[in-house]
Amino acid sequence: MKAYRVNVNGNVYEITLEVIDKADIKAPAAPAAAPAPAATPAAPAQAGSKTVTAPMPGNILKVNVQNGQAVKSGDVLMVLEAMKMENEIMAPCDCTVASVNVTAGTTVEAGAVLCTLA
Repeated sequence: MKAYRVNVNGNVYEITLEVIDKADIKAPAAPAAAPAPAATPAAPAQAGSKTVTAPMPGNILKVNVQNGQAVKSGDVLMVLEAMKMENEIMAPCDCTVASVNVTAGTTVEAGAVLCTLA
């Protein structure tokens, strides 16, 4: 054992440290694997369609599109709230909305399919 005196923000503490050999050090146990998140049911993507996924976990605040609606590149499809910030999910290209997989108030995980575009 070795004794030390430590000054932290003007407060003096006396501590004692135990000296050990490297052979006595045990590797920390590996953390238990987290269960896989449940897959959210999504409409199957059709050939030539593009899926829009959630870039991060959060809550859907607004859904601005409906099935069959034509959208232009950059149009706001929906608003995702994450970490108290509103993130606009925009259309990547000129297309038609094939299916909307979420509603306002839905909580989504990163990578969840929000809508499918054709």
